[in-house]
Amino acid sequence: MTYRHVVALGSSFAAGPGIPPVVNASAGRSGANYAHLFAEALGAELTDLTVSGATTATVLDQPQRVARSTFPPQITGVPETADLVTVTVGGNDLGYLATMMRLAWANHLQRRWWSRALGTRLARGPVPVADPDLVVDGLRRIVDAVHERAPGARVVLVDYLTILEEKTPLGPEAPFTEPQRRALRALGRRVSGSFAVAAQATGAGLVRASVLSAGHGIGTPEPWVNGFIPNARRAGAGFHPNAAGMRAIAGELIRSA
Repeated sequence: MTYRHVVALGSSFAAGPGIPPVVNASAGRSGANYAHLFAEALGAELTDLTVSGATTATVLDQPQRVARSTFPPQITGVPETADLVTVTVGGNDLGYLATMMRLAWANHLQRRWWSRALGTRLARGPVPVADPDLVVDGLRRIVDAVHERAPGARVVLVDYLTILEEKTPLGPEAPFTEPQRRALRALGRRVSGSFAVAAQATGAGLVRASVLSAGHGIGTPEPWVNGFIPNARRAGAGFHPNAAGMRAIAGELIRSA
């Protein structure tokens, strides 16, 4: 099937922070994220509404404030002419990346005496055992809202690339204790599982990036995600897709188009 107008909704795993070229710095949006690569391969028009830090609520009905920019709810930018809409959002609803970043910085800072106290404070609090139904409900509402604005559009849910493998090696790229690793992997499975449930409930398409990327997590020979980046200016790209990961997702979208 030929698609002429692709729309991308979602958070940082769709936006692509840290991947050149940057097309919107406030949104952390790359011109080489999977939506751009997919639309370019199809020769389709693209409306990229993705914003790093987005939740299902900021896609649906809440403005999102980022630094000095305010982004309206992403759904309001979906044109009636859209015929394919990709959606990657929900991890922030469950605190997935925020928890991973918090614990990585905590463990990194605790290794130095002058930052140990700050690291200890950051380490307080467990990995959240969040209710995946929150994400399922949000994704279902997004699919319904897309169909209201663009009745002819096909919606494809794209879940999250694998970050931590069962055998991700200990080291600076993944500075977590073994219990933290187990809890973070479980949280990642809850996030990805929400996409499968929502796709089945709504009839939306599903690209299981979590399955596609098995064997490409942190510390593998060909990682599709970045490891921890202990640099405040570049930290936002840590634990996020790299260029290879975005190409892999785009390729799967092309195959399933």
